[in-house]
Amino acid sequence: MNEKADISQQMATAPVFRLLIKLSIPAVAAQIVNLLYNIVDRIYLGHMPNVGSLALTGVGLCFPVITLVTAFTMLIAQGGAPRAAIEMGRQDIRRAEKILGNCFSALIITALCLTAVFMIFGERLLMLFGASSETIVYALPYMRVYVAGSIFVMLSLGLNMFITTQGFTKVSMATVMIGAVINIILDPIFIFGFKMGVRGAALATIIAQGVSAVWVAAFLFGKKTKLRVRRENLIPSARLMLPVLALGISPFIMSATEALINIAFNSSLQKYGGDIAVGAMTVCSTVFQFAWIPAQGIGQGAQPIISYNYGARNGERVKSAFKSMLAVNFFFVFTVGALVELFPSVFIKIFNNDPALVETASRMLRIYSGGLMFFGIQQSVQQTFIAIGKAKESLFIACLRKIILLIPLIYILPTIISDKVTAVFLAEPVSDIISVLTSAILFAFVFSKEMKKLNTPKATD
Repeated sequence: MNEKADISQQMATAPVFRLLIKLSIPAVAAQIVNLLYNIVDRIYLGHMPNVGSLALTGVGLCFPVITLVTAFTMLIAQGGAPRAAIEMGRQDIRRAEKILGNCFSALIITALCLTAVFMIFGERLLMLFGASSETIVYALPYMRVYVAGSIFVMLSLGLNMFITTQGFTKVSMATVMIGAVINIILDPIFIFGFKMGVRGAALATIIAQGVSAVWVAAFLFGKKTKLRVRRENLIPSARLMLPVLALGISPFIMSATEALINIAFNSSLQKYGGDIAVGAMTVCSTVFQFAWIPAQGIGQGAQPIISYNYGARNGERVKSAFKSMLAVNFFFVFTVGALVELFPSVFIKIFNNDPALVETASRMLRIYSGGLMFFGIQQSVQQTFIAIGKAKESLFIACLRKIILLIPLIYILPTIISDKVTAVFLAEPVSDIISVLTSAILFAFVFSKEMKKLNTPKATD
């Protein structure tokens, strides 16, 4: 009980910047490890003798599937964890536990549905994603093994957010480290030792996620957690889940549209540049995640601080947490973006040494990452809207960057620029810059209004 009470006390009184760093470390680690599950696979597969570039491209074609699994996890977990934290700030632990229990059941049900859909329609979807006769033989086996274990992916990633939002940083850190170590050890054993190739890479990922899922579930069913999964809370309730899904729809769209964008990119690049252009996009999108995914983790570290103090009506700590997150996010993303622009080939050669791929991907990476250095601003705005329950504003920002801007630009720019492949890659920075500017302006109005409400004694939520 003392540890549980101390966590709530920290949310309310601990120095904000120090608390942000403390909570962000496991959240960033979780995001990095989730990225590593895919990156480590691509590194090993990209260096397979003779077929490395084709195997890399084939696994890259599975990115929409992996992204959709993550997107549905975000829909439930990133919608539920902030809601639970707000209720904790209001001292309503019973309602917070009901949210946790409902989300636990929703993750399992959703995972089973996704597995069935991808098993039935997987091959047709991969061809739609831009697979060729040469790359489908690598994409399909990887996808089938991965989706068979998607329940482990969703439980480990989704439930760990409820651990982070309570402030149990050591436990959430252990969750991701367990999975990371197992995956890194098993990957070369299965890929090269057992000569399983792409199947081995996917199997190593699923086994690692399975162990992590068991670890997370054991903690949330145990006695050390402040919010516990209880049997009576497992039956889904529309009254509880609709607000969760309303808040989670924004991070869901942010992740799910990554799949749509990947499809749009790959189909266009297959048309204009063939497998080498699709392979370049696989590498570029993976490098982009070096900045984007850790920035998400920083936002998730700030989320419980903002949500708890928003529920407790402490506007000064909410503002302080946002400013700290913005500073850390901007510095981190700007640094990674600058390194990518200065040394693109270094990042490309992590995955493959094929001269044709390195030359094409290095040139395109500079274009593709042109707006990356300012992306930390949008990430901070997006995460703050989610943390204070502003579902509509968060949804608009998610739709603006990807659906309203990026997908149309992928098809429009090649009609007005002679170098078609370059035009497709150029769609990303144009979309990023416009959406960052729009998000910052919207946030300035909405956030100041919310802070005034918190500072008005008679205001109601």
